[in-house]
Order: sequence, then structure tokens, then C-alpha cells
Amino acid sequence: MEDILIVACDGVKGLPEAISALWPQTEVQLCVVHLVRASLRYASKKYWPAITKRLKLIYTAPTAEAAEAEFAEFCTEWEDKYPAMIRLWRHSWEQFTPFLAYPPELRKLVYTTNSIESLNARFRQATRHRGHFSNEQAALTVLYLVIKNPLKNRSNITGKVVGWKHALNTLAMHYGDRLDAQH
Repeated sequence: MEDILIVACDGVKGLPEAISALWPQTEVQLCVVHLVRASLRYASKKYWPAITKRLKLIYTAPTAEAAEAEFAEFCTEWEDKYPAMIRLWRHSWEQFTPFLAYPPELRKLVYTTNSIESLNARFRQATRHRGHFSNEQAALTVLYLVIKNPLKNRSNITGKVVGWKHALNTLAMHYGDRLDAQH
């Protein structure tokens, strides 16, 4: 792998630094879902609806500047009560904001790691039930079949990205020649 455009990660300590060391141009995007969940760890359940409503205004803001303004209001409202939650967001801000440069339809592709985690869980389930494999090709075949077998309880059982052509055009405009080099 010579270059990676953007990586969504779930907040594992040291991962953003490791990615930046190997691929300096890579934008590291912290999983917004993980950040919100980590925020709620510091708050009483009775405040969760109010907090998540305010956080949504931050991560759906049209620009990074608008997100900063929303975050300032969020701090005013919650910093006295939950300073550790505010510290978490301040510490994560640099890895939280990259996706705000994208249009909304592209943001939903990179703001969370949940789809990757779901696929990894399916891989673990498929391999755990078989015990061991006779060779590497047998293991790869099982993983391939997991990918090709859609989940029936999902709204998008094909796994295809809706609006991919528009997303690809947006990526091409944002990353220019770096995207062309990926072929």
C-alpha cells in the first residue's frame, strides 16, 4: 500500500499516529459514533437525549467553522457538569473534523466504522464455527463467501453504496491526482 486517502478509526490509542507515520498525507477520521458513545460514558442517562441532540448539531454542521461554533455552545451548556466529556472532544477534535470538508452524502460513508466492525464480526463468526482450516485458500474461501452472502435483515442487502458515482466524483475533486494513482 503506497497511499491511503482517508481512514476512519474507532479511537484506538496510537492508531492515528501510526497511520500518519506510515502515510503522512492520510486524513484520519475518528468514528463519530464511537466519539458520541464515549461522551455518554461521562454523563448521567437522564441527560443522554439532550446531549446527543446537541452533539448531532456539531457533527452535522455544514462546515468545520459551524461545528466549532456549535461546540462552543455545547461547552457553555455542559462543561461545568461534565468537564471530562468536553476534554474528550477537545482532545479528539483534529481527528473528528476531516469529514466536515465533504458534502453530506459523502460524510455518511466515512463518519463511522460500524459497517467494518459488522463485517469483522461476521468474519469471526464464520471462522469460529469451523474450528481450523486445512490451508489458507480454504480460509479465504470462507471469508469470500461471507462477503458474497448478504444479511437478510439489512435494508441494503446488496452492500452496494448508494450514490457511489457521486461520492467517487467528490473524492476525485478533493484528492485530485492521488485518487487516480489508486488504480
